[in-house]
Amino acid sequence: MAFNGETIAFVGAGVMGEAMIKGLLHQELLQPAHIIASDPRAKHLETLRERYDIRVTTDNVEATRGSDVLVLSVKPQVMSKVLPELRGHVDSISLIVSIVAGVPLKTIAESLLNVRVVRSMPNTPGQIGQGITVWTAAPEVGGNQRKQAEILLGALGEHIYANDESFLDMATALSGSGPAYVFMFMEAMVDAGVHMGFARRDAEKLVTQTLLGSVLYAQQSGLHPAQLRNQVTSPGGTTAAALHEMEKGGLRTVLSEGVWAAYRRSQALGQ
Repeated sequence: MAFNGETIAFVGAGVMGEAMIKGLLHQELLQPAHIIASDPRAKHLETLRERYDIRVTTDNVEATRGSDVLVLSVKPQVMSKVLPELRGHVDSISLIVSIVAGVPLKTIAESLLNVRVVRSMPNTPGQIGQGITVWTAAPEVGGNQRKQAEILLGALGEHIYANDESFLDMATALSGSGPAYVFMFMEAMVDAGVHMGFARRDAEKLVTQTLLGSVLYAQQSGLHPAQLRNQVTSPGGTTAAALHEMEKGGLRTVLSEGVWAAYRRSQALGQ
């Protein structure tokens, strides 16, 4: 086992918290008896207990009692309540991993009286082990704790370490919020297909497989996106006509401005 009998407490057992729990158990990195999750939704906790055979509680402090590692996986808006609640109860925990958007290392460390903090930004494809996480660690996080953080975050998919914490806000905008941009693009393409006359189910299949195949091809080819786009774009052809309209409508600019808006919002959450 990757964790030698240590217990991990998840404060917040929503989508990403559950994804991490599922990944740890699926990869046999941890036994169910060594995971405890807290959440205000008793019914949701009961579902988690039945699904994964882990321990659950609605009391955040109780979840951390006797735990060795703490994962903070709550919404950014409730961190101002959770951090004071845990203050004085987690100072002996060996590692704190936060997947909360916008909240800096310093804020977490000072609020919890514990400097052994890792800050990370995963994304929702982590639910199927296909996510990407950018993370960084406070200087006080030792080699063994960093390895544990890698294992925890690896349960969600790929991960990239950043020496500069400022990259976490950038990652929040680019990859953390990124799936929503893709889903909106998918939705627009499906709607266009339906408008042309396809059944919605067929349009969804065409769009989903086109996107999946394109991404896998891009990964395997190693080519720049512009080169890949040029391969599909014949002079005077249908793709050229479509791209002309998208460029005229400012698609690139709108996407870029959207990412920058998310970046500024992430910075604001940290303040």
